[in-house]
Amino acid sequence: MNHRFLSAAINGLCLALLAGVSLYLIAAWSDIPEQIPGHYDAAGEVNRWSGRGELIFLSALGWVMYIGMTVIEHFPGLWNTGVKVTEQNREQVYRALRTLLATQKLWVVATITYLTYNAALSRQLSVWFLPAFLVLGLGSLAICLLWLFRIGRGTA
Repeated sequence: MNHRFLSAAINGLCLALLAGVSLYLIAAWSDIPEQIPGHYDAAGEVNRWSGRGELIFLSALGWVMYIGMTVIEHFPGLWNTGVKVTEQNREQVYRALRTLLATQKLWVVATITYLTYNAALSRQLSVWFLPAFLVLGLGSLAICLLWLFRIGRGTA
């Protein structure tokens, strides 16, 4: 798989999601109720209400997380890899770490986008949100970490 293409595709998708939800908030601001869901329980039901200003914070948080993770992505030599990095495995280790960070970045951005959009519409979350959130986020993390440790053992 071409990892540069994957990284570019993930970054493009992240930017599309963030720009889309930001533009949605700008365009629909006057239609968004003054009180919106501020927190959801594990079943996706609203258990705290807040002002719509929290949507600005949530959207800004998405941008900050995306930018921060993108900057960190460019400095793999500073990361604690969990495996010994050698001249022989350096490129594989850094590729695995960049993939790990890219998938986690997409997970964070998609989650913030979904939460922002549902809160703006004053909707409950799907009952499948929490299980999907955990499986996708932790699953992609586990796959990348297994790949990384296989590289570190020399079996990848």
